[in-house]
Amino acid sequence: MTEGTCVERIDEGFFADQRELIAGRSFLRLRGSVEEVTGLTVRARGFPAVVGGMCRVRRRSGGEVEAQVVGVSGSEAVLMPLEPATGIGAGDAVLSDLRGQHVGVGAGLLGRVLDGRGRAIDGGAPPVTEEHRRIFDAAPAALSRTPIEEPLATGVRAIDGFLTLGTGQRMGVFAGTGVGKSVLMGMISRFTSADVIVVALVGERGREVGDFIRKDLGEEGRRRSVLVVSTSDESPVLRVRACFTAMAVAEHFRDRGKHVLLLMDSVTRMAMAQRQIGLAAGEPPTTKGYPPSVFSLMPQLMERCGRTSRGSITGLFTVLVEGDDLTEPIADAARGILDGHIWLSRDLANRGHFPAVSVLESISRVMSDVAGPTHVKAARGLRGVLATWASIEDLVNIGAYSAGSNAAYDAAIRMKPELDAFLRQDRSERASLEETRAALYELAALAGTGAGAGSVGVGAR
Repeated sequence: MTEGTCVERIDEGFFADQRELIAGRSFLRLRGSVEEVTGLTVRARGFPAVVGGMCRVRRRSGGEVEAQVVGVSGSEAVLMPLEPATGIGAGDAVLSDLRGQHVGVGAGLLGRVLDGRGRAIDGGAPPVTEEHRRIFDAAPAALSRTPIEEPLATGVRAIDGFLTLGTGQRMGVFAGTGVGKSVLMGMISRFTSADVIVVALVGERGREVGDFIRKDLGEEGRRRSVLVVSTSDESPVLRVRACFTAMAVAEHFRDRGKHVLLLMDSVTRMAMAQRQIGLAAGEPPTTKGYPPSVFSLMPQLMERCGRTSRGSITGLFTVLVEGDDLTEPIADAARGILDGHIWLSRDLANRGHFPAVSVLESISRVMSDVAGPTHVKAARGLRGVLATWASIEDLVNIGAYSAGSNAAYDAAIRMKPELDAFLRQDRSERASLEETRAALYELAALAGTGAGAGSVGVGAR
């Protein structure tokens, strides 16, 4: 035991994991003291600390502040409080917390809104939980994953038709600000065929959280959803923790045999929070000031999605693209981890085309595994029509193209209004996967791209 360490005996009647309940035992809680408070961090010594461990700072002015160990240097620990550090001073006691980082999970969370700690913030009674899970857990082993072979309907024609998702897939929604990202997420959460939806809202403005719940998610979506919220004014530790809390909740339902859809908005704000943590802990900055821990944290989170023999977690992660630049560090790293991406176009949004999904700039890497050959052929042919239109749009707009000069160009001009009508969708309009396929096959037949009317039907894939 290091010099200056005090030992405080406490009785714990509840341990973090109910499967390992230890009642009536006496534990040792090690106690150190605050040495320095600077900016977002508190430096303390006198107790053995490990990165990721939790502790409590007991202020002499009264009350305790929960903090996380974000760095260790020799006998000194770097702590980041989960609440404002107001009132913390040198000499305040620091108590290590033996319970670790766990969250209570269970069916009682459905319809509830939680904070990054897993506590209800919707004004209701504390939710009834069935077990406690570790927040920072390992991803399923590579060989324990089962193939992605079943489609997951989102109820959005542009996605189900051209970018079909599979249960257990990890997909990114890349967008700048103000192009309808939250509305699209709300549509998917209401219309999806998933059994359970877990929504993580990280770094959002407080007003936007309420708007998303009332307008975008709605009562229909909320009944089978769990929301985990950490707003922009909260500690960066809580913002990162909210993402992993949401993942732990999703894993609970997956292990109960459910197909879970995890919607996370946004990975970029999680990365920004981790940047604050890393720089405060002394990590060196790299591209755009992001420390190395950011680029290791992203796959640690995203790889926990997937399909196992018990259930699946389909991850839909939004990436807020700074300056609409897809090569910026977080967007570039996310594209390398995920199984596809949906790009929301500002140009389409400015034209009033919603959802603003740019089919030509988006891809689902598992579509050929979950959609039948007829569906894939129709989507590929119509994608070609869209590409042809994109190549001649400027010529058509300035009147430089003469009809009849090129058959492919004529077909693209003829089909463009039909394709726009298919890709546009009101936020309250639900489209089943069967309806989307039927409409897609009809368009392919009109365009002459290979899927004829004989392929149309509920059973056709």
